[in-house]
Amino acid sequence: MSDSNKRTDLSQFDNSWFHPGVSGLKWALWHICNACFFQNPLSVWSGGKRFLLRMFGAKIGKSVIIKHRVNIKYPWRLMVGDCSWIGEGVWIENHVQVSIGANCCLSQDALLLTGNHNYKKSTFDLIVREIKLEDGVWIGARAM
Repeated sequence: MSDSNKRTDLSQFDNSWFHPGVSGLKWALWHICNACFFQNPLSVWSGGKRFLLRMFGAKIGKSVIIKHRVNIKYPWRLMVGDCSWIGEGVWIENHVQVSIGANCCLSQDALLLTGNHNYKKSTFDLIVREIKLEDGVWIGARAM
């Protein structure tokens, strides 16, 4: 039987090679910050969000707008150019580097996803690839 015909066996899943890139404490602190200031529908001040992202290692340009209900997995793997907008409900699941150019717009509920699984293997191996959006890119509402 070829590997593509085997059923998924999650007992064999192993992503021990993957590391979030920081200590467990920093990762835990980010999750608290993300919940309080980014995913929170009442948190609307972009300046404070830019500051917090930089504190956690993100490279954030000038005049970046970050709306509410935004979810960012690993800010230390995020780069956003000047004058870009991250819209309401955007989810950046960045297991590896995500680079967003200047003057980009990520519209409402857009999803940038750097990880997936190899459904052709019974072990359902994790696959990660970087995302790079060039200057001026617009990702439409609810796009994946």
